[in-house]
Formats: sequence, C-alpha cells, structure tokens
Amino acid sequence: MESPRYTNNNSNSNSSDGDEAPPPTDSATDLPIESLNLEDNEKPSYIRFLVSNGAAGSVIGKGGSTITELQSQSGARIQLSRNNEFFPGTSDRIVMVSGGIDEILNAVELILGKLVGEVNVEDGHDFDPRAKVRLIVPNSSCGGIIGKGGATIKSFIEDSHAGIKISPQDNSYSGLNDRLVTLTGSLDEQIRAIYLILTRLAEDSYYSQSMNAPFSYAGVAS
Repeated sequence: MESPRYTNNNSNSNSSDGDEAPPPTDSATDLPIESLNLEDNEKPSYIRFLVSNGAAGSVIGKGGSTITELQSQSGARIQLSRNNEFFPGTSDRIVMVSGGIDEILNAVELILGKLVGEVNVEDGHDFDPRAKVRLIVPNSSCGGIIGKGGATIKSFIEDSHAGIKISPQDNSYSGLNDRLVTLTGSLDEQIRAIYLILTRLAEDSYYSQSMNAPFSYAGVAS
C-alpha cells in the first residue's frame, strides 16, 4: 500500500495467569495514528486474537527471548494464555496485546508478519496474500463494529479492503460472552482493519473494562 495504514496528523491489564515477558523498557514506535489526538493515541487499550499452540511457542521464543524483543520493538505488552488454555471450541491459544493504539498496531504487525512468514517458509511457499486472523471481541461490543444496518462494518471493509466477518453468538457454550471477528487479507489490509476496529472499540466503555478479564474460559461449559 502506498499510503500509510495508520497516520496521525495531530501527534508527532492485565492478567497474570498467562505467559509473558517483563514489560518493555524502551519506547519503540514512532508510527503515527490517523484521526486520533495525542491523548487518545496514548490511552491504554488492548486487542486479543488467536494463534495455534505452535505459533504461540514461536511468539514466546526460547526462554522468552522473542516475546521480550517484540515488546521492546513495539512498546506494547504481550501476553499469552497457558498451554492448556484455549478459546472454547478451538485448540488455539489467546494472545493479548496492550498499550497505546500505535504500540498495539506495531506489535500485532510484528507478530503476524513473523508467524505468516514462518509458515510459508516451512511450506516452501511465497508469502500468503490472503491470510486470516481471528480477533476476540466481547459480544456486547460487536454492535459498535457492525453499526446500524451493517453500515460500520461495511465502511471498514471498503476502507481496509480486508474481509471482516463476525461470528454469531455461540449458544452451545454456556457462559461464553465473546465472539470471533475473522479478518481475511494481506498483512497491510489486516492491520488497517484492526486499526479501524480498535479505534471504534476504544470508544466502548465496556470493552475498556474488559481489559483485565482473565484468559481462562474455565467457567464456560459446552
């Protein structure tokens, strides 16, 4: 993409039951954010998404070396659910990235770029132009992404050129209050879509309050 995925003309959690490296000590990102003022840009937020168990190991690295480096480069905090803590109905672990919005976007881009690149190298294929990532969003916050008559999600799709699909609420799991938002597209398209979704979620007080929710879905029964 020729134009920046996220630019800001106005500016130059945390569960303890997951795997994580120490909080980063370096401010790593200087990528600006579009249509956010400095206060909004620095306001703490978060995003959660799914990765396979093998991919989780790649994110952590030997002795936590990779996750430490990712945190240092991005300025964000990165946490993962434990080996046996999967999102209900999947065998995927949960990654939570928290910090300012620009820091989150930088970290997610680093993580997804690393994982997709490694998968394609192992398979002997070129970079997959239409990869998928699944975000975890509280059910009560999905309405803000959809918008009246689907207007908001349609505008996000048109803006990012990514496919965006929100799963229906899964009533087969009692106590599950989260839904999956699947993004399909190139890395650039996914990051742009995540930016649009995250800035909308940042306006949702319930979403902000959910930052400290545990990774475990132990209370969810099928």
